[in-house]
Amino acid sequence: MATELSGKFPLKITDTTFRDAHQSVASTRLRTKDMEPIAEQMNSVGFHSMEVWGGATFDVATRFLFDDPWERLRILKKLMPQTPLQMLLRGQNLVGYRNYPDDVVAAFVRHSAECGVDIFRIFDSVNDERNLEAATKAVKASGKHAQLAICYSVTEEGRLGGPVYNLEYFLRKARIFEQMGADSICLKDMAGLLAPYDAYQIIHALKQEIQVPIQLHTHYTSGMASMTALKAAEAGLDVLDACLSPLALRTSQPAVEPIIATLRETPRDTGLDLDQLSSLSDYVETLAPYLRPHLINGRMTVVDTRVLTHQVPGGMISNLLSQLKEADSLDKLPEVLEEIPRTRAELGYPPLVTPTSQMVGAQALNNVLFGRWQVISGQMKDYFYGMYGRPPVAVNADVADVVLKDYEHGSKPITGRPGDYLPPELDNAKKESEGLARDLGDMLIYALYPVTGKRFLRVKYGLEDPPQEAADPAPTPTPVPIVESQSLSNQAKSFNIYLSGRSFQVTVDPVGGGGPANAAVQAAPQITAPAIQPNQQASAVVDQVSAVGHDAAPTVTPDQNTVESLPGEATVVAPMPGIVLRYTASEGQEVKVGDPVVILEAMKMENALPSPINGVIKRTCHSSGVRVGRGDVLVVISPS
Repeated sequence: MATELSGKFPLKITDTTFRDAHQSVASTRLRTKDMEPIAEQMNSVGFHSMEVWGGATFDVATRFLFDDPWERLRILKKLMPQTPLQMLLRGQNLVGYRNYPDDVVAAFVRHSAECGVDIFRIFDSVNDERNLEAATKAVKASGKHAQLAICYSVTEEGRLGGPVYNLEYFLRKARIFEQMGADSICLKDMAGLLAPYDAYQIIHALKQEIQVPIQLHTHYTSGMASMTALKAAEAGLDVLDACLSPLALRTSQPAVEPIIATLRETPRDTGLDLDQLSSLSDYVETLAPYLRPHLINGRMTVVDTRVLTHQVPGGMISNLLSQLKEADSLDKLPEVLEEIPRTRAELGYPPLVTPTSQMVGAQALNNVLFGRWQVISGQMKDYFYGMYGRPPVAVNADVADVVLKDYEHGSKPITGRPGDYLPPELDNAKKESEGLARDLGDMLIYALYPVTGKRFLRVKYGLEDPPQEAADPAPTPTPVPIVESQSLSNQAKSFNIYLSGRSFQVTVDPVGGGGPANAAVQAAPQITAPAIQPNQQASAVVDQVSAVGHDAAPTVTPDQNTVESLPGEATVVAPMPGIVLRYTASEGQEVKVGDPVVILEAMKMENALPSPINGVIKRTCHSSGVRVGRGDVLVVISPS
């Protein structure tokens, strides 16, 4: 297809180096001090915007790096005043792993805008525009740019078209978003599935119908991203996401340098200086000794062409591998990859992006290991009940009957906006964080992550030493000389475990941006519905977003290294590393089989671990907030 462009029409570039690039390939491990040495030079490049925040960066900064995300934003805004700063916002999920009520959404957006975010890219995992309403209104009220993103996906055919993800689907969503007040629209291809000529067709059609600018975000997972970017540029794309070459390719974005060279002296010439960017890339290369242990893709090849058939984003694959390893079932991976498309179809073909990618992968894993729809997570029940929004097409009715058969809120799904079912939480967060949170930013950290956020705040204000795993493994290297340009122009997995002879369901959620997450464990018969009755301690279903990193949980000494139990007594143990959030039964209290006794956060999920017997709680073995290892005894129960 020949380009129809005429005249000079420079392609604008959003740089993702400080956010999605390192999230996608290095477990989101860039620190603020790694960014500061080149921030001013990045500011002078002439990017349309720089994506520096959101996605998994907020959680990883507080959970693992102990690097204040609000301060990072303020610092980068000071160092890059001429370049609009951009963030990725998960709609009603914000930067967390569950739906937050409207009052938290409004406060978070307002404070983000005050601290330096200029452009908010807002998306929803099932492309339900209702899940974007609260965030969009808050962005517009703050006088900032609201970019609404359409998650790109395909069905099993692997190309644009068919009964679900056809051209009209994307045009219809774009029309709705424009009517909602979008200042621009992004086509978000989180798995690298967008083929070059399909990109041309969609972008060309969008430019004919939509008045606001169109931006493309894609990943290199399948190896097509640069070709896709070029065809999109020929079709009239306004803005493209790219990043500095050391953090490009693999499951990240296209490298910006080849894009600049390819379009030089064409109608889409970016006008950016290649020499200046090369010197900035040299600096990022000096971070390799620090970032190498966190690299996600250990394969020899740079791309994963298998994604064109199984359509699973890179981060989702790594998460499945870790779960299969835990279940001693790595040989089942081919079967799981075959099951994923089938499971996804039964869910109404949701895009494979956080949190739906994790939910589909987890259920497919369960279906292979334990039989189809024999083990169902609480999050999956919430999904079929409507708490994640309206999927692209209706869910399978027969499967819905099975999933919702014993759902505590009934078998008839809700039809309204999920956010309307969530009561306000901000006042409670303010009360619970009183004496610790010193400003709105601190309070929002607590509201989003009550356990890990509280721990971060205690470390921040010197009330607790940072954990050993947060120790700086490498100093920030001395930046290489920056070449000044002479022509500067001013981006829930689940499986079963067995405790004391009983089967329990474990829901493992991928880490939104790297690092260990929380796992949730609950007795198979029990159902948790945090969306209907939100828990202030919740950090429910997960992450990310395109590609994420997954680390083994650090080893931390628990309160008691040795827990003794007498014959006949039962113990509840941690099925994987995690954090003890709280006990739901106290010492001396009688419990029955299946009663939740302790809440363990692992893999960014929180679930209840139930009592395996009828008895009396003899001992609760750890304090709230303690990180425990797999197999650590959490509760001892004497038989009644």
